[in-house]
Amino acid sequence: MPTVTAFGVTQPHGSFEKLGVVRRDLDPHDVLIKIAFAGICHSDIHTVRGEWGSISYPMIPGHEIAGVIEAVGSAVTSFKVGDRAGVGCFVDACGECENCLLGANNYCLKGNTATYNGVDKYGIPTAGGYSSHIVVDEHFTLSIPDSLELAEAAPLLCAGITMYSPLRLWNAGPEKKVSIVGLGGLGHMGVKIAHAMGAEVSVITRSDAKRADAARLGASNFYASGEEGSLKALRNTQDVIINTISAGVDAQTYLSLLRLHGALINVGVSPEPYSVGFGALMAKSLSASGIGSITETQEMLDFCAVHGLGADIEVIGASDIDSAYDRVVASDVRYRFVIDTATF
Repeated sequence: MPTVTAFGVTQPHGSFEKLGVVRRDLDPHDVLIKIAFAGICHSDIHTVRGEWGSISYPMIPGHEIAGVIEAVGSAVTSFKVGDRAGVGCFVDACGECENCLLGANNYCLKGNTATYNGVDKYGIPTAGGYSSHIVVDEHFTLSIPDSLELAEAAPLLCAGITMYSPLRLWNAGPEKKVSIVGLGGLGHMGVKIAHAMGAEVSVITRSDAKRADAARLGASNFYASGEEGSLKALRNTQDVIINTISAGVDAQTYLSLLRLHGALINVGVSPEPYSVGFGALMAKSLSASGIGSITETQEMLDFCAVHGLGADIEVIGASDIDSAYDRVVASDVRYRFVIDTATF
């Protein structure tokens, strides 16, 4: 069981430091990935800072992982040494429950195994992508197309699939009007993907500051929700609205923007429940979406490769992780930090 270099925290509110983490020896279906880049997701910050429940220390986060296969188990058929590979938010699932059998292993009824802050089938705590290497079952490993830059592909393993999954499920495409609420790490990928699907895309965000970015990313319309009356023009016009904001929102107002049989889908994790009147839901849907399945995630990567879509990123070194966390919380990044593990 080799020990590899990683960066993590050893106590609540601790700073990141260089650590050693043990990776298991390869099982027959395992692959060893030499990680090149690891994206910073806001979920990493919530977890590390104890905002989403208990933490197993040392904590090594990271579920936006891109790298190259360095070794394969004896029974691996999907990958070979030298292949480009990625890992997303989970690394195992039961494979036997109704949801897994339907192909939705992201919604495994027995609970899938998180890439970090989980416990694997051997009873060992999982450690994420802020490390030099990771061992993953080939069935939970993604193939990154050659046309995607590894650094820009890393955030697709969370931010990309988080947006792709609901857009695909609710049939975003030509003759559909899609609004993305919030233009951050999630929202900017939502705009790119919805536009590539052929939808007419609107961006709704608090101020006018990102208007030019929204247009560059593929939005046809922009609305600053902080300006009184700014959303009136959208009432009863939208087919799909995806809310990426991890804060309390006025769901009633967003539901009013939907046309008949439209859907408001939440991918941001609100700290408080929504309050919605019965009338606002007449022939409309209020839903939520998590990440996608492994099959769907591969489909997303292939879609992004065809359309030339990668995340807008700022590459940082290991010594910048703490400051990057603070900047993410302050919304001071456009639009995803990615750690270069060569700095480890």
